This record gives sequence, C-alpha cells and structure tokens, in this order.
Amino acid sequence: MADTLTTQGNGHAAHHGDYLEDPKGLLSWLTTVDHKRIGLMYMWSVFFFFLVGGIFALLVRIELLTPKQTIMTAEMYNRVFTLHGAIMVFLVIIPAIPAALGNFALPLLLGAKDVAFPKLNLASLYVYWTGALMAVTTLALGGVDTGWTFYTPYSSTTGGGVTLMVMAAFVLGFSSIFTGVNFIATMHKLRAPGMGWFEMPLFCWGMYSTALIQILATPVLAITLLLLCMERVLGIGIFDPQLGGDPVLFQHFFWFYSHPAVYIMILPAFAVISEVIPTFSKKTIFGYKAIAFSSVAIALLGFLVWAHHMFTAGMSLFAGAIFSFITFFIAIPSAIKVFNWIATMWRGSISLEAPMLHAISFLLIFTIGGLTGLFLAALSTDVHLHDTYFVVSHFHYVMAGSNLIAFLAGIHYWWPKMFGRMYNKRLAAIGAALVFLGFNATFLPQFVLGSRGMPRRYYNYLPEFQSLHVASTIGSWILASGLFLIGAYLLASLRQPKRMSANPWGGRTLEWETDSPPTTHNFEGQPVLQHGPYDYRENPAPVGVEEHSH
Repeated sequence: MADTLTTQGNGHAAHHGDYLEDPKGLLSWLTTVDHKRIGLMYMWSVFFFFLVGGIFALLVRIELLTPKQTIMTAEMYNRVFTLHGAIMVFLVIIPAIPAALGNFALPLLLGAKDVAFPKLNLASLYVYWTGALMAVTTLALGGVDTGWTFYTPYSSTTGGGVTLMVMAAFVLGFSSIFTGVNFIATMHKLRAPGMGWFEMPLFCWGMYSTALIQILATPVLAITLLLLCMERVLGIGIFDPQLGGDPVLFQHFFWFYSHPAVYIMILPAFAVISEVIPTFSKKTIFGYKAIAFSSVAIALLGFLVWAHHMFTAGMSLFAGAIFSFITFFIAIPSAIKVFNWIATMWRGSISLEAPMLHAISFLLIFTIGGLTGLFLAALSTDVHLHDTYFVVSHFHYVMAGSNLIAFLAGIHYWWPKMFGRMYNKRLAAIGAALVFLGFNATFLPQFVLGSRGMPRRYYNYLPEFQSLHVASTIGSWILASGLFLIGAYLLASLRQPKRMSANPWGGRTLEWETDSPPTTHNFEGQPVLQHGPYDYRENPAPVGVEEHSH
C-alpha cells in the first residue's frame, strides 16, 4: 500500500506477535496497558451488562402484557425497571462506544502506538468494574425502586440499596472522566506525522466532542449524587422539603449533567457512522468540516438545554421559551450530519455489508428519534406528552436504538481488525434486519400509547391500551432474537483460524494499514499520513514522503 502510507524505521522492525497472543496468560490481560486489550475487556463487560439490562427489559415488557399483575408485584416491577434503566445508561450506553470501540480504534486511527496515559486507561477500566460491582450488589440489598433518575424527595427517604446505587453512579463517573482526559491528550499529542486536525478521521472528532462533555459535565453529576448521599446518610436538608430542601434543585443539577450525557451517548454513535458510510459508499465524505464542527456544536449547545426536561416543574414562561428555542436550535447540527451522510451515499458504490446495514438502520431510527424530539421541545405539546410513553419511545429511539445500532455497526466494522476473523455475513444481514424490525415493533406503538395519555412507569393501565402493549412486547421478543443471533455468530467466528487480510473493507484510514489483528505496538515503525482519511480516488497522489525500502 505504498500510495497510502510509509513507515519510518531502520530496515525491518522486529515482528511482534499479535496483541491477542503476546504476552499470554490471564494476569497479562489484567495488568495490560495495551489500549486494544483494554478496549476488548470493556467490550466484553458491556456485552455482559447489555445481557443483564436486556433481561430486565424483557421482564418489564412481559409484565405489561396484561393490565393487571402478570408475573410480578408492583414493588418488584419498580425495582426491575429501575435496574434496567440504571444498568443500560451507566454501564452500557455511556461506555459502549467510547470505552470499548474508542479505546481499540482511536490510537490506530491516529497512527499512534497507544493512548497518551496507558496506566490511567487501565485505571478507568478497574474503576468501571468497581462501579459495576457496586451497582449489581444493590440486588442483595433489596434493589432500587426510584427510577434511574433518582428523583428526590422519594430517593432521599426510600429504603433498599439507593445509597449504594447512587455511589456506584458516582464511581462510574470517574471512569468516564479518565477516558475523556486520555482521549483529548492522545488527539493533541500523538497524531501521526502529516495528520493535522482536518486530516483526522471523523471518528476522532466525535470522540473529542464526547470527551469534552465527559470532563465538563460529569463532575456536576458527581457533586449532585454526593449531596443526595449526604442527605440520606447525614440528614442534611438539600433536596428534601421536610428538611428545608428543594426537590426541583435536584432536577436542575441532575439534568445539567444528564442532558449533555445524552450527547455522551449519541456523539460516539455519530462518530462510528461517519467511518462506516464513506467506507461502504467508496466515496469521500461529503462536508467533512461541517460534520466535524457540528459535533463540537452539539457538545457545547448540549449544556444549554437541560431544563426542557422540566417544562412542567413550574419554571417561568420566559425561561421555558428560551430553553424551548435552544432545544429546537440543537436539532440543526444533527440534521447537518444526516444530510451529509445521505449526500455521501448519493451515487456512491454502496456495498450492503453488515456494518452498512446497521448504519442505514441508524439513519432511519435516529431520524424518527430526532423528529419526535421536536414535539417534546415545544412547550404546548410537551405539557401533554410529558411523563408518557411518548417520552419513553423518543428516549429509546435516540439513545438506545441509535447508540446501540451504531455500536453494532462499529463492532461489525472493526471485528475483522480486532480478531483477524470474519463472521457469517448472511447471518449478519438477518441479524441486522431482525434488530431493525424488532426495535421499531417495540417502540413505534409506544408513541401512540403516549399520545393517547398512557403514563410511563405505571404497573397497571386501562384495558384499551392492552393491544398496543402486546404489540410492543412481541416486538421486544423479535429484537431479543436478533441480538442473540448476533451474539451467537460473533462468538462462533472466534473459533475460526485468523486469516483476515489487513484491509477487508477497502478502508482508507490508518488502522487498515496494520495487520489483522494488530501487533502489540500497532505499527512496525511510525506511520506517515499521505492522503486524507476518505480519499477514494483510484490512485491518490502521494504527498512527498520517502518510501520505506523493504
């Protein structure tokens, strides 16, 4: 691939074994500072908690098959949906793409040997495991029934493992901050020679914007959760009105983190899609700078819209109007991305491999999620739709659907690079179709439920809502079957011998220039960039770098 890059070095570098084999042993994995191994351990952890959170989701849907009790009591139902929400948000959606795919791919995309702070990277994984262990331990303490948002004053006074769950979220925040600091330092300091800011792959811009939010917003959540624990343990009146506190203050604090956190969940999804679409359209990305700057714009505007979660909490009409306007405004950079992705696909040489199928699913699902957000941004309609199933469906379309389908696109895209093995492509296409159909069958009926007034988080409901609930529950079974199929063929592929070429998709970014799977140090010698990341012309002219003689 002489037209793509050269490696600077003296003769042949000593060839290391691939990172999966060298060095061997469980201890070498638990003490590794190799970003690829850490990314893989994050990935398997996310898969495990995705399974746990998904089982809780299926239990919720089975309970809602009938208007009365189906399989559990009302108290158990509250605990199950709280654990589903908390596990999915804090242990799956937030870390899935940055910590798993970001850790694996970011240094390779930059042409770096590793992240800037490898030991901090390992520490972030152990902090994540610690927080996860604390969250799961709450099951032994009677669970948590507050909902994943821990709204006061109920969370200040209820029993169970609320204090431990809140501290688990507090600890998980540090993992997020460590990862963000690492990524920003890596992008500033470790880019390959010849790679300026506007030669970076768009995945890097998405990770940069995400890291900004992780560093700036997460401390606000940490302080809020700490104050809630102090109120529970020490009886300090901050949020509980009986102690002279203000429960609406908790909502302001919580959403000041949690609305930017929505973008911690969706910006990495945008980052993956920006890599997949040009590779499988065999076209230069349309509007590179517009996509890059729209990521940064979303990150910054995300700090200014938190109170649209609180239109019914008694704020002034003037404040509501301002937050409503900014919420509409933030739709613009998201729309720019969707337009540019579609423009990239226009007249491209599209190959419908599994990553591209998931990317097209993402475009449809994110568009539905984004457009339904406009209903909730308008003050008049939000009053009617607030705390109904419409909000549940919108949230799942934007967060769960878009993020997790982009995560699946990234997994399928980089799987041959991670393991040197290819999955069954026919099963991958069936899996993508099942996930897309199952997701829409689950959550489209919930928009109708919400618009008709079905409140969310309710254990019982009026009989006229049952048919839509049944449709939604059947959809959840289709979705689960698709996800189990994907898990099965990915695991089955690991039994094959490693024989993937370095570049099975014909990508133009630097990670495709190293072996599949890569060596421990990523590249033999220092890669030097010679063209843009999405240059799909036949023979791009090399940019005056000396050839490395073999």
